[in-house]
Amino acid sequence: MPTASVKFVFWLATAAFLAALPLWFSSSAALTLLCQIGVAAIFALAYNVMLGQTGMLSFGHALYFGLAGFAAIHFMNASGAGVLPYLPVSLVPLIGGLFGLMVGIVVGYVSTRLSGIPFAMISLGFMELVSALAIIFPGPFYGRAAGHTDRRYGVEPLGITFGPQIEVYYLIAIWLLIVVAAIYAFTKTPLGVLCAAVRENPERVRFIGFSEQRVRWLAFSVSAFFAGLAGALHAINYEFIGAGSLGAQQSTLVLVMTYIGGTGNLLGPIAGAALVTTMTSALSDVTRLWSLYLGLLFVVVVVFVPGGLTNIALVHRPIWRHDRGLLPGLIPSYLAAVIATAISLAGIVGLLELISFIGDVPDWKSSVEIFGLSVATHSPWPWLISMALAGSGAILCRVAYRRVGQAWHSTNAIVAEQTSGGQTF
Repeated sequence: MPTASVKFVFWLATAAFLAALPLWFSSSAALTLLCQIGVAAIFALAYNVMLGQTGMLSFGHALYFGLAGFAAIHFMNASGAGVLPYLPVSLVPLIGGLFGLMVGIVVGYVSTRLSGIPFAMISLGFMELVSALAIIFPGPFYGRAAGHTDRRYGVEPLGITFGPQIEVYYLIAIWLLIVVAAIYAFTKTPLGVLCAAVRENPERVRFIGFSEQRVRWLAFSVSAFFAGLAGALHAINYEFIGAGSLGAQQSTLVLVMTYIGGTGNLLGPIAGAALVTTMTSALSDVTRLWSLYLGLLFVVVVVFVPGGLTNIALVHRPIWRHDRGLLPGLIPSYLAAVIATAISLAGIVGLLELISFIGDVPDWKSSVEIFGLSVATHSPWPWLISMALAGSGAILCRVAYRRVGQAWHSTNAIVAEQTSGGQTF
């Protein structure tokens, strides 16, 4: 099948998948979560233009997300009051994107003169500066209160009001498709290729006559535009925005999403956004240690899977393309590793949850609920069982991971031998 046809089928299948999701997850809570994932995915994709494509680590990218959200709130309120011309809500994200672009051009011109850790520190400084100004100036930032709006301020085409959450979901889904297509096209442009070159070898970019600082500045501005677009969609989705959207928590969250998913492809930030948003929503309802678990996941991915979780699947592409029959041979070792990891995690989570409740239960006969189970925290049995699971799981993990490594190396050796036609040198 021609490459163009394959791409067309891929985009068509992706659009159909996004369109069908509300049919499978039709509850109000599920739709709200899907909208959050869509906005987070766009924000993570924007961040990946800098981190994955150009190699710039930013600690303050929420600046453009949050400022664009405030700009969108102000525009919708002014447009609804007749002060500014009417613009359909479906196009308001462009206002946020353009505002993010303007801020990105100014901030990027200063911050991209440096790279590496100095650039990261400057990005953090700008974010903290604007976060402080958001409290000092209550006019544009509403002070410590959140800015509110009504997304139903005008008549939309085709009678759409964006009152029902399902309509907001489809708006976010359409913009997500547009952003994915736009960023994919950007990576294929000469500027996108130069961004990758700056990431890999900035000295060579200078040698061939290009300014690495200008390339970083342009990539920074493009990233700020898409981050602003995500911020405007965030404001439309919630109909309010607060100073917290400018702060360190939002910047850290998008960094964690992108790293966990993977920075080497467009699927990584989307997968990371979906995973982290779902974890944040689900775990926060059942445990007060959800942020600890998210931090532990981030550390594990950075240390053991530096390419991100999607890289686990992508490294199997050579085997899939060359000899798919070799993949089933890896399943037993993978399954053993998953079981061993689950046992170890059950013990570790049990210990952490028990530790978190120390002092909360004054009577040793009293019990607390941990993941739906009633547990007496001052009884020795939950502690012993958790330690046994954690210890035995760790031993099993060591054995299982060794088997995974052996199976992986033997499979790749077969592929290498078949590819070379059995020749040895």
